[in-house]
Amino acid sequence: MKKYKVGYIAGVFDLFHIGHLNLFKRAKEECDYLIVGVLVDELSVACKNKKPYIPFEERIQIVESIQYVDRAVKVVQENLDKMIAWEIYQFNCLFSGNDWEGHPVWDMEKKKLNEVGADIVFFPYTKSISSTQIRSAISAKNQE
Repeated sequence: MKKYKVGYIAGVFDLFHIGHLNLFKRAKEECDYLIVGVLVDELSVACKNKKPYIPFEERIQIVESIQYVDRAVKVVQENLDKMIAWEIYQFNCLFSGNDWEGHPVWDMEKKKLNEVGADIVFFPYTKSISSTQIRSAISAKNQE
């Protein structure tokens, strides 16, 4: 029996790579039902100052086709906040990479989620790859 009934992850998931897949796989090992929120392009620009290479509609299709994902949902400004997402999806656990662990905002989110009976679990970040590294490699290749 898995530890959590419903798990939730949210992110941009641009230039999908093994780190994203590792996150989904590890989360699915911990929950029966995994919901993955995919940020729309406008939120990616607002939150990360980067326009995704892959448009939202394609990114969400990629995410929903992953065997570990039970449901992919659109993340817009109205459901970006973790507590609003919890109200909508009633997840027992929010999963993230440990690159966010110890961040003051995430510590505050953890406290709020714990008050409603939900956890946050951080998984080891896949250091060998990131969308930023892929972007840099593409940029360098284009400059040759």
